[in-house]
Amino acid sequence: MRNILALILTIGLISNLFGQSVKKDSSSSTNKELRLEYSVMKNITLVKLKKYENQKRYKQVEDGIYMDLNDEDKAKYRMTLSYELENDETNNQYPLEDILDKYLMHVSDFLESRNKPNSNTYIFEFGGYLDKMIEAKEIIGKKVFNRDYRDEDGQIRVELVIE
Repeated sequence: MRNILALILTIGLISNLFGQSVKKDSSSSTNKELRLEYSVMKNITLVKLKKYENQKRYKQVEDGIYMDLNDEDKAKYRMTLSYELENDETNNQYPLEDILDKYLMHVSDFLESRNKPNSNTYIFEFGGYLDKMIEAKEIIGKKVFNRDYRDEDGQIRVELVIE
């Protein structure tokens, strides 16, 4: 039940932040031009929140990753990231949504007070499984975006790129 509520909260927050656009249907045309980049996440860094100092609530398990001691779910680990987003006039909830999917994470805290309106810098606390959180740290300091590619059938698809 807790994961369902977290998912609903995440979808609502992302919709409020980025609008309710739907990801383009990549199977509709084989004659479309390929896009090399969509919205780009860059300057991705770990953020240590003051709340993680509360040792009755959080236990550090690795640099930047904390276990929420009040969460009984297996996805009880937290990591906070900051990033800049270069928008490109498309649905800019990507690549964030693809990152959440790839690493089986959810937004556990939107940190609304730290996310300023009309800013291209965002801070989110992510929740998830420890092994996936460790994997997700690979995006720190990298550029992350979506890019079109043509599959074996000639259909245009979208892939997540981390470089």
